[in-house]
Amino acid sequence: MRYFEEELERLKTQLLAMAAMVEAAIYRSITAVVQKDQTLAQSVLRDEARINQMEVEIDDLAIGLLALRQPMAGDLRLITAALKINTDLERMGDLAVNIAQRALSLLDAPSIKAMIDIPHISGLVQSMVRKSLDAFVHKDADLARSVLASDDAVDDLRSASNHELISFMEKNPQSIRQGVDLIAVVRNLERIADHSTNIAEDVLFLVKGVDVRHHAEMRQE
Repeated sequence: MRYFEEELERLKTQLLAMAAMVEAAIYRSITAVVQKDQTLAQSVLRDEARINQMEVEIDDLAIGLLALRQPMAGDLRLITAALKINTDLERMGDLAVNIAQRALSLLDAPSIKAMIDIPHISGLVQSMVRKSLDAFVHKDADLARSVLASDDAVDDLRSASNHELISFMEKNPQSIRQGVDLIAVVRNLERIADHSTNIAEDVLFLVKGVDVRHHAEMRQE
């Protein structure tokens, strides 16, 4: 039993180490866009292979625990949640890479006014990422629910930003390339927010034992 508990702790530790790398990649990718920092963008691309490797290692550990230990109840929910969170983290890492690639594309292009929305949206998204992971660490259902509540705000900001960028490109055709890159950045941020929401839902499943996708928790209440 002690060996199993040690392996569970190792699973959580590795998952949090991967989460830290993904968080850093998201931050560096956005900073690279805003500050036109080539070094930061390239560091995100360089770390992608390590994040992918960590995903495989965590999957192997979790599947081994399921196959060899046949956990029950809370332990089973923990391992199941870890597998799902692992996938979401890897995809968030991929999205950070996408943003970093757009940052490289924007390096030599003049900045446009609509750029001011990017730090605001990214700040909200990064807060969602941090809260979803903190909710997992502390098994905090209320914090997880706060992440779900933020998702609509990100969707609204994306819609407003897209409208602003499209209007700007219509009036300034010479800025179409920058506008398209920024629309892609915002789209990737929104997708990161979606994965943070997935993690928050997994935390609620872990803590409460309920599936809250498609508002299932509201139906149970």
